[in-house]
Amino acid sequence: MILNAITHGNDKPPLIILHGLFGSARNWQGIARLLAADYTVHALDLRNHGGSPHADEMTYELMAADVLEFMNQANIENTVLLGHSMGGKVAMELALSSPNKISRLIVVDIAPVEYQHNFDDVLVGLYHIPLDQVNSRKDADEYLAQKINSLSLRQFLLQNLVTNSEGGYQWKVNLASIEQNMPKIMGFPVQQETREFKAPSLFINGAKSTYLTSRYQPLVNELFLKVIFNTIADAGHWPHIEAPQPFMDALSNFLEPA
Repeated sequence: MILNAITHGNDKPPLIILHGLFGSARNWQGIARLLAADYTVHALDLRNHGGSPHADEMTYELMAADVLEFMNQANIENTVLLGHSMGGKVAMELALSSPNKISRLIVVDIAPVEYQHNFDDVLVGLYHIPLDQVNSRKDADEYLAQKINSLSLRQFLLQNLVTNSEGGYQWKVNLASIEQNMPKIMGFPVQQETREFKAPSLFINGAKSTYLTSRYQPLVNELFLKVIFNTIADAGHWPHIEAPQPFMDALSNFLEPA
């Protein structure tokens, strides 16, 4: 699958950014522009998101293969790889399966584990919006607010709502495939053989988030042998949005020797 990409900078070492569930490359443009001072930054839309193709299957092995295909098409031999949430799991899978392709790994607020929760509340909220009846994003938000209280979460999700050729609205994300594959998205590939990533890794978490708590650190240490953990104070699951300067400071300190 050929993924849609937004690229900043040129003639510099590559850095690839992978967004989280219900996100897109556009969510990372502020960070991408800052990183473009030192890197050619490729923010990708993962399958079933943004401008990338839709597909029925959505495993981490397939999504990692998609990123590898992008690298091949772009003649990228190896890259710094940054992934958030679901994109962080894609990044970990690629680093473990093709370690020679990744020079440095950055994982944002996610662990290589299966989570017990799901996003049923989000899916219920999105399906609650009658796309054939709404005339504006404000209309859509009023429907979504009946199911989701958080304004910031609603604004994030509604970035996936776009106009179609008939003047109505449609979803950019493939909701049906995401719903069908949610158990795989919440999980992480289990391999019988030992896999290790020996290049430097940075795992960033928000202090208010539970996705990457200290209980997951021993497993991370087993898989990623040169890992640094960095907790961003006063941030939750989106530290790059909630605390952009501390987040950039963490990236700069980690990438400085690159």
